[in-house]
Amino acid sequence: MIKYILTVLFLGAVAGYANSVWGSVVADSWLSYLFDFALLVLLFVMGLSFGLNKAAMGKLRRVGVKILVLPFCIALGSIVGGLVGGLLLDINVFGSMAVCAGFGWYTLAGPLAGQLLGTEFGALGFAVNFLRELLTIASISLTAKAGKYVSVAFGGATTMDTTLPVIVRYCSSEALISAFSSGFILSVAAPFVITAIASFG
Repeated sequence: MIKYILTVLFLGAVAGYANSVWGSVVADSWLSYLFDFALLVLLFVMGLSFGLNKAAMGKLRRVGVKILVLPFCIALGSIVGGLVGGLLLDINVFGSMAVCAGFGWYTLAGPLAGQLLGTEFGALGFAVNFLRELLTIASISLTAKAGKYVSVAFGGATTMDTTLPVIVRYCSSEALISAFSSGFILSVAAPFVITAIASFG
């Protein structure tokens, strides 16, 4: 899957460069509408997939509001990490916090940060969140020894899809509902949190 994403990203960059060199074949306003539409489709599909999973919905009802504690702590930790990183690198701290509020969802964080904060933070948003997913997969054998919640926290929003299989494999099936629900909540929250933080930058 990663090779397809990188291929599409490369082709998009080439198309964007060609568009800027040879004239505005595609208007910026159309790109904005297309991005908003794609984001809405992504959120709809996430909600649909979660709603169709009867087992996950049943467990979520039994756990209740306590299910919000883990994703809230993960979100807070990610944003604080962005603040610390921004201060250490001497860059816009609101931009730094906003890209970290992607919680690992690089296909959202990159384009949204780019739209709200400029190309530099768009590239940073993609890189930071893409690396978060890769490191989650690469280090799962180590983080799982520290506990299932450590692995889930490390994965952020990716634990509802791409990193879910490795988390279940190394942390047992007991981690399934925590990982899926946390990833789902963070995925839904990400676009709103990124937009809110970026508005201060």
